[in-house]
Amino acid sequence: MFSRPDFSRLTQIALATVITVVAPGLPARSAPPAKSDSSKAQIVSGDNLKSLKGAIEIDGSSTVYLVSEAAAEAFKDATKSGVNITVGIAGTGGGFNRFCKGELDIADASRPISKKEIDAAKANKVEYIELPIAFDAITVAVHKSNKLNSIKVSELKKMWEPAAQGKITKWNQVNPAWPNEKLKLFGAGTDSGTFDYFTEAINGKSKSSRTDYSPSEDDNTIVQGVSGTKTALGFLPFGYYEQNKDKIKGLAIEWDEKKTGPVEPTMANVLAAKYNPLTRPLFIYVNRKSADRPEVKAFVEFYIKNAAIFVSKAHYAALPETAYGRIMERFTKLQIGTGYNGQSEIGMAIDEILNREPK
Repeated sequence: MFSRPDFSRLTQIALATVITVVAPGLPARSAPPAKSDSSKAQIVSGDNLKSLKGAIEIDGSSTVYLVSEAAAEAFKDATKSGVNITVGIAGTGGGFNRFCKGELDIADASRPISKKEIDAAKANKVEYIELPIAFDAITVAVHKSNKLNSIKVSELKKMWEPAAQGKITKWNQVNPAWPNEKLKLFGAGTDSGTFDYFTEAINGKSKSSRTDYSPSEDDNTIVQGVSGTKTALGFLPFGYYEQNKDKIKGLAIEWDEKKTGPVEPTMANVLAAKYNPLTRPLFIYVNRKSADRPEVKAFVEFYIKNAAIFVSKAHYAALPETAYGRIMERFTKLQIGTGYNGQSEIGMAIDEILNREPK
């Protein structure tokens, strides 16, 4: 079963902040977006939001789930409205499959929309607004007893590339200095954006991977597999690693192609653009038609204004203050399309992402 974080505590923290939620149809306040330090912020709701009714359906990435579920809980608590918000974890691919058919109001995504999904949305006359909300560090983890502290990208490729299937089954086959013990691999399922991004970053092509590993769309299952298997190695979003540091050990990544030394998976290294190639942006995609509904408009504005609070509590890296202002402007103008060409791009900074005009 998917274990949910303590969102009641997160809501209490969120409700201690200084950001005003703007009701639909009223002029936006000029208050700056929330900072990553949410200890002094306060979410204030107006009585006009209490009259909102309806339902909002969100599905997709289990990585972004931690942020969107927190936003949904805080919105319901702050507004006391009659809006029912459901947040699913079908995986990025599963979420986009529904979103591109017009079945969702919002898709959570841990990678940009793909060319195939762009075409599906177009065929179904679904327009969308692409909103980056955070950065994540895909973390490579091993059992707590493992003496390894870092790993090279080339070594990860040797483990995970399609040619490794049925052949690379022991640790010492990757590096002779490592033990002659069985290599047990755990990772995201093929519907996951984490899988797509990891395989592109490590193997050079999205979805290019050996298949004889233990896959799951539920990141908690990956934690359980790695923590319960002494010879395991797995990859998972930083938020799930951070919540389970007492159970598993994160490895520093050495990108040997770029001749960089080992870099620890920390949010400080992500924000300093040092943790590559496994730093990635996280997104929500809003159905353009849904954005015309008052409850969806109010929720997305609330989400963006307070994103830094929800993101930091989910243990991801919040974007700079100015970035959330630009993202709000993109939503306010209802700029449809994507800044990507249907594929993930490795090592992009937030300014590069936001400087791209959606098409």
